[in-house]
Amino acid sequence: MMDSLWHPWVWPVGKAALSLSWPAVLLLAPLPWVLWRFRRPHRSRFEALHAPFFAALAEETGTPTHTDGTVLPLSVPGALILLLCWVALLLAATRPVWIEEPLTRSIPRRDLLLVLDISQSMATRDVAAPGGRPVERIEAARGAIDEFIRSREGDRLGLAVFGNGAYLLAPFTEDHALVRELLAEVRPGLAGPRTQVGDAIGLGIKLFEASTAPSRVMVLLTDGTDTGSRVPPETAARVARERGVVVHTVALGKPDNPVDKVDTATLQAIARITGGRSALAGRSEELKAVYRQLDALEQKNHETLTHRPQRELFHWPLGAMTLLLFVWQFGAALWASWHTRAKWHA
Repeated sequence: MMDSLWHPWVWPVGKAALSLSWPAVLLLAPLPWVLWRFRRPHRSRFEALHAPFFAALAEETGTPTHTDGTVLPLSVPGALILLLCWVALLLAATRPVWIEEPLTRSIPRRDLLLVLDISQSMATRDVAAPGGRPVERIEAARGAIDEFIRSREGDRLGLAVFGNGAYLLAPFTEDHALVRELLAEVRPGLAGPRTQVGDAIGLGIKLFEASTAPSRVMVLLTDGTDTGSRVPPETAARVARERGVVVHTVALGKPDNPVDKVDTATLQAIARITGGRSALAGRSEELKAVYRQLDALEQKNHETLTHRPQRELFHWPLGAMTLLLFVWQFGAALWASWHTRAKWHA
C-alpha cells in the first residue's frame, strides 16, 4: 500500500479514467487531528489590559483567577466545514486528472491509384452478371472496383480514367465515399473512343511524385489495346519501376473472342516489369474475384496513433473549499449582526 502511494492512482470509468497524480499527499490527512490533540494555549508576555486594582476587584467580586490561557471553543458546524476544506485542499494537491476516451487516428502508409478505362468499347454489353444477364463492361468494372474500395480502409485512394487521354478524377484522399461517388458517375466515351494505356500509367507516375507514402500501388483495368500513347506502355512501366510504383493490371474480356481486342500480353509485361500481378476476367463474378485477390495481396498498411486528452480537475476542490469558507464566514457575519440587533432591541 505504501509503495502505491508514490505512484498515480487510476480508476477506469468506462473508456475514460480518473487519476490522482500524487496520492502520497493523502498521508497528511491526519494532520488536523494531530494539531488538535497536542494543541497548547497561546501565551503572551504582554498585558492585554492593565488594572492596578485587579486583585482587589477579583477578591471583592469572588471571581476565580488563573494564569493559563483560554482556548476558544469551535462549534460543530465550524469544525465540519474546516474538515471539509482540509479534505478539498488535499484532493487538489493530489492533482486529480480526468483522462478522456482514447482518440485513434490511422495514418495511411500506402497510396493506391485506381485507373479505369472508359473508352467507347467499355459500353459493350457482353459481361455476364449473376443469373446470366449481360451487363455493360463499365457496369461490371464499377461494381468490382466499388467493392474493392469498401475493403481498403486505412489507404489513401485516387481515381483516374483514360480514353484518348488520361484524366485525374480524385487525387489521393482518405475520403473513400467521395471516390466511390465519382466512380459511379463515369460513363464510357467521356474521354474519347481510344485506349491510351501508356499515358494513363504516365499520369499515375506524375501523381505519385508528390506522394510521401512508402508503398505506392496502381491498379489498371482495360478492355483493349494501347492506341497511340505518347509513351509506350512498357516504357512507362519501366519508369514506374524506377519510381517505386507497383502496377497491377486487370484485363476485361475474352482473348479467344475474335471481336475482343484486349492485349493481355502487354498487360502482363507491365505487371512483370513493375513487380505487380496481372489477371484476366470475362464475367462479373470473375472480375470481383480478381479485385478480392488484389485486396488480399496488398495488405492494409497504416500506422495507428492513439491520443488520450487529459483535463486537470484541481480547480474544482479548490473552488469548493473557497465556497465553503465564504458561506461559513458570511453566515457567521449574518448571525453576529442578528444577535447584536436582538440584544439592542431587548
